[in-house]
Amino acid sequence: MTHPADLDEKQLKSQTEVRFQRRSGPGGQHRNKVETAVILLHCPSQISAEANERRSQKENLDVALFRLRIELAIQIRTSRSATNAPSTLWKSRQSGSRIRVSPEHADFPSILAEALDWLAQLDWDAQKTAEQLGCSVSQFVKLLKLAPKALQQLNQHRQQLGKPPLR
Repeated sequence: MTHPADLDEKQLKSQTEVRFQRRSGPGGQHRNKVETAVILLHCPSQISAEANERRSQKENLDVALFRLRIELAIQIRTSRSATNAPSTLWKSRQSGSRIRVSPEHADFPSILAEALDWLAQLDWDAQKTAEQLGCSVSQFVKLLKLAPKALQQLNQHRQQLGKPPLR
């Protein structure tokens, strides 16, 4: 099963309801007259994301789609097969035990989704997950820190297991 964060733009848009709205704030008359704010709702999961910082509807749509991918990566878990771990994308972003990806890069949601899927599959054990993915625990935690909600999710599970939070 493909993770929703891994879908190409066309596939993701086909599963998404798009709304445009006007928003107040900086940007002058253009912002107040044109519906540049974009609100996306991923219909299968009911997860939403929005963007309204820019004056361009197209730019806001791109930002909202990226934010939606991040939210999907954090909130939806899919099963990963032990025979294909880590993925080709993960391996391409690995340098020794380090993971090289910027939180603004298009690959980030897919990398984050894979990391969280493995983490959930391995009972939220960061050590085992890092070993499975061929990276160090500190690099794995640094990746999760790039999306604070992801680290928060791990720490909530650690708390339930009576373990201290990771920082």
